Amino acid sequence: MLTIKTFTFNPYQENTYLLYNESGNAIIIDPGMYGEQDQQELLAFIANNNLKPTLLLNTHCHIDHVLGNSFVHEKFGLLPQFHEGEVPILVAVQNYAPQMGIRYDISPIGETFLNEDDTIYLDKDELKVILAPGHSPAHICFYSANQKFLIGGDVLFRNSIGRTDLPGGNHQQLLDSIKTKLYTLPDDTIVYPGHGPSTTIGFEKNSNPFIRG
Repeated sequence: MLTIKTFTFNPYQENTYLLYNESGNAIIIDPGMYGEQDQQELLAFIANNNLKPTLLLNTHCHIDHVLGNSFVHEKFGLLPQFHEGEVPILVAVQNYAPQMGIRYDISPIGETFLNEDDTIYLDKDELKVILAPGHSPAHICFYSANQKFLIGGDVLFRNSIGRTDLPGGNHQQLLDSIKTKLYTLPDDTIVYPGHGPSTTIGFEKNSNPFIRG
């Protein structure tokens, strides 16, 4: 059984997720820590709950979702895992971060890449990889069929969808991803997005102004 802890970090108000089980093993997804306050908030929660991070995952590699990759690697020795198609997106961050006035510690590139339908294990708990491009070229989501939740990154938000005006974005591709990959999940699936409050698949199918189910 996975417990989900949400942190909201950095100037982009990005949601960083920490998933952990009864044994104290944990997965860090999209670490967005920017500055010491964010870093200490994450470390304090991990220490206070006696957790051991064993995996670092990225839904995609835009700057707000990878700002903490280097820190997590330094503290816990974890290399990020994401889809190989996001490598150019990650590499580009080090070039545009200074132009935006953002200090960026360069993320390492992992030795393992994730593909659609891969299964990620945290002891007995499983997350399925869903490829849902459009916001970025090889965006992935992490789905728990057992607990009916989706760590969705920047694909689907409460009453909104991910932006597609960034390099590698494609509006129609994003809509197709939502329709064929997300709206086919059970209606009571809770979506934990990269920004803003959680929602459900059923709620968005009925009320999302950009795409109805």
